[in-house]
Amino acid sequence: MARYRHYDPEQTKMIAVSYGRQLLPGTFEHALSYLIDNEIDLGRFAARFKNDETGAPAYDPAVLLKVVLFAYSRGITSSRTMARAC
Repeated sequence: MARYRHYDPEQTKMIAVSYGRQLLPGTFEHALSYLIDNEIDLGRFAARFKNDETGAPAYDPAVLLKVVLFAYSRGITSSRTMARAC
């Protein structure tokens, strides 16, 4: 089983912003987040990881997929531009 870094959309560490509360119902961002978290099977990503016992935890594919799809929706296709935007 793949190990991922902890991902909590209600996290308030280091900054006083809860990302879960920033996604307003009815917006594209909220729909994208809901679809990725609840409707899309990301099991194929987990099958590729072999870090259950050794190695560092990976970033959760759900978070990375949200970043990439949202950036594409805004016309950002460069990975370096995505990194700066994050």
